Amino acid sequence: MSFCSFFGGEVFKDHFKPGIYVCSKCDHQLFSSHSKYEHSSPWPAFTETILEDSVSKHQERPGAFKVRCGKCGNGLGHEFVNDGPAKGLSRF
Repeated sequence: MSFCSFFGGEVFKDHFKPGIYVCSKCDHQLFSSHSKYEHSSPWPAFTETILEDSVSKHQERPGAFKVRCGKCGNGLGHEFVNDGPAKGLSRF
């Protein structure tokens, strides 16, 4: 599943069926639907990855990280520090 479509709107933002989200380029397992939560942004949001190496993160600016597939480097979005459910977790 692809995470965001910049030209036609995000189709998985409100998608909450059970399953695994994978990289749209290499099918690497990224997130479980169990870690997905509702967020006001136009993109889906998750609290944790499936595996420790599911994604890689690189700081773009203080409090903001670029998130990429841990296998092929495909861009997945951003993680913002302290942006998430009550536990202060991040959004991907």
